[in-house]
Amino acid sequence: MILESDRLRLREMILSDLDALLLVLGDAESMRYYPKPFDREMVQKWIERHRCNYAQHGVGLWAMVLKATGEVIGDCGLVWQEVEGHQELEIGYHVRRDQQMQGYATEAASACQD
Repeated sequence: MILESDRLRLREMILSDLDALLLVLGDAESMRYYPKPFDREMVQKWIERHRCNYAQHGVGLWAMVLKATGEVIGDCGLVWQEVEGHQELEIGYHVRRDQQMQGYATEAASACQD
């Protein structure tokens, strides 16, 4: 486990999270600002990329897990982004659409910020 908040645990993503994350990253509405929703292969590469980020940078997007059920409902974490030629640390998140509007993204992002 990386972080814990009142209702959530953030932990490293693992390949067995693929189906749960496909529900988030494969949703056309949730991914409307991305070039396209992810397919299964893209989600697998997403998980692998963030696992590499953990090893290389010590940070990445982590699986967002409901403490009450153990269910993965998205991801949240710290990601290095290039902005105007400079590396900036961003807090990013994705939450499964049926779990949105319940404060999970805010709670997870606040834990990452702290």
